[in-house]
Amino acid sequence: MRTLIRSRREDRAAAPHDPAPSRLQYRLNRMWLSPLVRALVTRVLPVCLLLAALGVWGSRPAQIATMTGWVAEIRASIEARPEFQIRQMAVSGASPVLADAIRARVGLDFPVSWFDLDPAAIRDDLVRLDAIARVEVTVELGGALRVAVTEREPAIVWRRDSGLELLDASGHRVAFIDRRDGRADLPLITGRGGDAAVPEALRLFEAAAPLGARLVALKRQGERRWDMVLLDGPVIQLPETNARAALDRMMAMETAMDLLARDITTVDLRNPDRPSVRLGPEAMEYLQMTRDFTQGLATR
Repeated sequence: MRTLIRSRREDRAAAPHDPAPSRLQYRLNRMWLSPLVRALVTRVLPVCLLLAALGVWGSRPAQIATMTGWVAEIRASIEARPEFQIRQMAVSGASPVLADAIRARVGLDFPVSWFDLDPAAIRDDLVRLDAIARVEVTVELGGALRVAVTEREPAIVWRRDSGLELLDASGHRVAFIDRRDGRADLPLITGRGGDAAVPEALRLFEAAAPLGARLVALKRQGERRWDMVLLDGPVIQLPETNARAALDRMMAMETAMDLLARDITTVDLRNPDRPSVRLGPEAMEYLQMTRDFTQGLATR
């Protein structure tokens, strides 16, 4: 006789199979349908695992040494190729003396690899030379290091306590010289602070051009103003401001009255409203004699 009570196991076995997926399986299927999840699983995850494995493998000292050797060999083979070898240096825009100084400053032993050159560093080093205003350094395919130079043009000679210097029109030093007659074609300035007032000095030399060889030099006084020194003539004391205008007026008097040919030692233009002159010994004696003669006539 069969029992009327069945166990749960028998009930589950007797129940028909449900084809619907479980809740977890359903969610996993939905996630797999997402393009982002599928890309992460099929592409990103394998790459990450591969990189992690390579990182573990490459972190060993023996592997690091091996890879370093490989890189060095590859770099050396590339640098040794003929198209990357610099065999000469071409300098343009410089005088022979300056070109030799540039080659000595760069100091490269050719041939040298293109990868061992730093044009920016070479340029920064060369621009420190006094005679160079601008410089461009380029590496050309075919094996040439080209240095294009714009050289400073000396415009004036500055005599200072330490010697003679050539300056350009802005007052920047160009070179040292041993003797004045080495550049007798250039005007001469003296005194402390003369280099800072070169543009004004050049304008004064231009205004005094009619004096020619009589003009010896401009002397800086107190780093504030100029004195103009003439050969066998008076010293012209110029004002601190508007020195060019004061000199133009004095040159007009020179043209009209031949002022500088008279027996005077100083022409004082420091006060533009009251220019004055200091007479020489003979002129003072003549003036005194004239005054005495005038006073003698007045007493009669």
